[in-house]
Amino acid sequence: MDRKVIPVANPWLGEKEAAAARRVILSGWVTQGPEVAAFEKEFAEYVGVPHACAVSSCTTALHLALRALGVGDGDEVITVSNSFIATANAVCYTGALPVFVDVDPCYHNIDPEKIEQAITSLTRAILCVHQVGMPCDVKSILEIARKHGLPLVEDAACAMGSEILWNGRWERIGKPHGDIACFSFHPRKLVTTGDGGMLTTANADWDRKFRLWRQHSMNVSDAARHNAQQVVFEEYVELGYNYRLTDIQAAVGREQLKRLPAMLERRRMLATRYDKLLSEIPGIGLPKQPCWAHSNWQSYCVRLPERCDQRRFMQKLLDEGISTRRGVMCAHREAPYADMSQCVRFPLTESEIVQDRTIVLPLYHQMTEAEQDRVIAAVANACTLFFASARSQQLV
Repeated sequence: MDRKVIPVANPWLGEKEAAAARRVILSGWVTQGPEVAAFEKEFAEYVGVPHACAVSSCTTALHLALRALGVGDGDEVITVSNSFIATANAVCYTGALPVFVDVDPCYHNIDPEKIEQAITSLTRAILCVHQVGMPCDVKSILEIARKHGLPLVEDAACAMGSEILWNGRWERIGKPHGDIACFSFHPRKLVTTGDGGMLTTANADWDRKFRLWRQHSMNVSDAARHNAQQVVFEEYVELGYNYRLTDIQAAVGREQLKRLPAMLERRRMLATRYDKLLSEIPGIGLPKQPCWAHSNWQSYCVRLPERCDQRRFMQKLLDEGISTRRGVMCAHREAPYADMSQCVRFPLTESEIVQDRTIVLPLYHQMTEAEQDRVIAAVANACTLFFASARSQQLV
């Protein structure tokens, strides 16, 4: 295979990010400090929220969000299995039990109609996921949450830059529209710091707790001690964690935020082009976007023809130099949850279909139309071979 393999994702990083990291490294202050504070301020302004707190990952952000809401031992949190395993893991970190409900067949996000049946006297929160950047139906979910007096956490790991139509206005995911939203800066996300996360909320008390807990619950910050004119002894007032983001990462994140508008424009153009050209291939199901949502197209996920072998289809594309990933995983199928019967009380049919019958196609800012044409041609070729094989088997 002579041609370069087309990756499924490729972070858009360059000299500006390198210069920002260099500037911080040479400053001598590389851990959480002024760059983190500036990144938080700029992030909060972008999504339109009073408070943004940077942490080491979206997983740690979810953990702190649930802890701030008082979720603990013996509690239950309603969420989806069809998400990266970190969503369920964060619930377990608190001592609570994730109770999985199915996703809707159209947009592959938590099905609001399935939530109420899962609510019990032990339910303490609802944790929805804006999967692969496609906003979920927050309005319907929030109505159910408020009806039952439950807080709503948004796992917005993939959704930086995505928007929903809220009371007649387009608003960015992360405002938040629930109580707390959590983001990821992993390299497969639009904005990356190598790794990292962010919590956003309108609740000042929760924000104060996030900032305390992320740094071992130390009551005096590093910056305050550094700038003090008198000797300061810190105290550790309760159980905390080492969930900090570094200033090196934050400096990179600040440059990434500047790139975000261009990223969104390019990804939306490429997604529209995929829609147009893949629609001509029989058997391929395209992702759908509700009229009240603007996805950031963090991933472009298609459904394969019925009875198509997912692994063989992906291998055929890889043989032609096209990297793909299987559809979003189901946590209940993994070892930590396989024996936790209380997590699976309802059928998860659509969740399992998404994992088994969808694949993620390459999509990234630097992708050229020629590369996209290669992907589309490879998908068409794989479909042709599948249908030819299916016909031959019917004739036998």
